[in-house]
Amino acid sequence: MQYIQKCRAILDTVEAQQPQIDQVAQWFADTILAGRMVHVFGSGHSRIMVEEMWPRYGSFAGFNPIVELSLTFHNLVVGANGQRQAMFLENVPGLADRILRNFDLSEQDSALVISSSGCNVVPIEMAELFQQRGVKVVALLTKEHSEASTSKRADGKKLGDFADLILDTGAPIGDAMITIPGLDTPVAPGSTVGGAVIVNCIKAEVARLLTEAGQPPKVLSAGVVVGAERAVELFEGAYDEHAHRIAKMYANVGIPSYVSSL
Repeated sequence: MQYIQKCRAILDTVEAQQPQIDQVAQWFADTILAGRMVHVFGSGHSRIMVEEMWPRYGSFAGFNPIVELSLTFHNLVVGANGQRQAMFLENVPGLADRILRNFDLSEQDSALVISSSGCNVVPIEMAELFQQRGVKVVALLTKEHSEASTSKRADGKKLGDFADLILDTGAPIGDAMITIPGLDTPVAPGSTVGGAVIVNCIKAEVARLLTEAGQPPKVLSAGVVVGAERAVELFEGAYDEHAHRIAKMYANVGIPSYVSSL
């Protein structure tokens, strides 16, 4: 039951960030209302938060989940495509630039970059590159852990240094929250709990803002809730909307700005 008690404290930390969450939701809603997308990126286990945002039940189009398998494919653990390689790659300078080379970014876009430590190179460079292109960046990290950790980047800068706004998962230093007598290392991480709560708070507020603006989102919904026919209609509509939005991200890739503006 200690873990549940620790999670209650995390919920308190999340609740205290309501003003920041409201601001993030406004930025994201503005992006979606402009016909653009919110880019969501996380390496390692931060991929969980990316997929929590979209696509899944209770979610809607407008978010671009950027998930690199080379950075997030954990189930083999060792051998080919193992965890050692993933942990190495998330600290390779220049990889973020290669990832974003695939997208035609706009100042109307916004971004959510997730990294519990905020110290790995690829998420830091993603945030830096987004900002260089005029994209508002929200960093979702674990504040205490990030402040106590050393950046893997040569200049020592962390994810928070390239964020327009920072959200805190509320987890402790090292993430693991439970100490077991006789065991010298804590267990049971908490950043996923805090991160998932924050992501869904943002999502709910964005849905409210879109609805109030006259553009209610097509939410992926279970047939047991909305009926089988309506559920299929919502899924197809939401996926089509995603396709149309993501097409804009590719439309002018590689075309110099002076040409695309003609």
